[in-house]
Amino acid sequence: MDFQSTNNNLYKQYDLTHSKHFKLYWSFISDVDITIKCARCSREREGLEVRCPSCSGPFRLTVEGEFSRELRRNFPYVTKWVSLGEWNTPLIFMDGYYMKLDFLNPTGSYKDRGSVTLISRLHQAGLTRISEDSSGNAGASIAAYGAQAGMRVSVFVPTSAKGQKIRQIEAYGAQVTRIEGSRNDVAKAAENSANYFASHVWQPEFRDGIRSLAYEIVRDLGWRKPDTVFLPTSAGTLLLGVYEGFKHLLSSGIIDAMPTLIAVQTEQVSPVHCTLKGIRYTPPEKVTSIADALVSTNPTLLDEMVTALKECGDSVTVSETEIIQAHNELEKKGLLVEYSSATALAAAKKYVKKGVTNVLVLTGNGLKTL
Repeated sequence: MDFQSTNNNLYKQYDLTHSKHFKLYWSFISDVDITIKCARCSREREGLEVRCPSCSGPFRLTVEGEFSRELRRNFPYVTKWVSLGEWNTPLIFMDGYYMKLDFLNPTGSYKDRGSVTLISRLHQAGLTRISEDSSGNAGASIAAYGAQAGMRVSVFVPTSAKGQKIRQIEAYGAQVTRIEGSRNDVAKAAENSANYFASHVWQPEFRDGIRSLAYEIVRDLGWRKPDTVFLPTSAGTLLLGVYEGFKHLLSSGIIDAMPTLIAVQTEQVSPVHCTLKGIRYTPPEKVTSIADALVSTNPTLLDEMVTALKECGDSVTVSETEIIQAHNELEKKGLLVEYSSATALAAAKKYVKKGVTNVLVLTGNGLKTL
């Protein structure tokens, strides 16, 4: 069966919300231009297709218009937010670094920025049953916001999934379905289910929601750009969302140059770093890194991440020992984060230049992994 075919009729039911009808609607009420096109072949999205029907590439949502300091106005395609009180997480200064405490979002991770945008968008379109594939923070976040929207949520996970994140997903009322096989098999099962596939990786609205993080960093620095931003990197939603946010700030004249975005990966799971540096990468048969949220050995958005980093970024890998040391250091400062979040500090200690503004994005709450 074609990977995309199951839900074609469902996608077409909502084609008035995108394409020419979508842009015509917004032309009456907003001074912005909203486009959703394939990031690889530029084909325009016609309905709610998950991936491009021509080349199977990911769609990219672009909002062209002046930046608004009323931050939610920068997402004009959302007319009613399905909110749990997300955004506006603290930015603190500690030991020479600015630390963005995004693990203090409602479900304990930065993923809430993408979930609130995607679920609000799908709720407007009238969707009531959705599926997602994730055994971690994204699954919990989609489950929570789906619950708030009154949706029935199914989260597909590998049979090996366990721990508090699975219990968190179930606590929000989502149905958890365990799938034998590879991570790709889990994604296929979620996409081919009877529900609409609200993938946090494939859905452009999810990635677009992460723009808000860049806006808050610049706002909280007094409307000036940071020099360097350290981003734990796996599937690519964080890196690409923050990249688009800073691009919008630059095009609107709020900042005068792009910051350097540092993709942080573990030595074990480093496809982005290796591709950027021209190093051969052989993924492990089984990922055993303590940074269990950074597990994408063959990320769908690899090409898009590398392109962004070639424009305004760099990458660094960190060892298990360096991650543990950084995690312990954060704990002793009163910050309990996931090991995956601690990679940002571990990388900064290796990479950072003194005398510049360095922001570390701490992405996940350590209470999930105790």
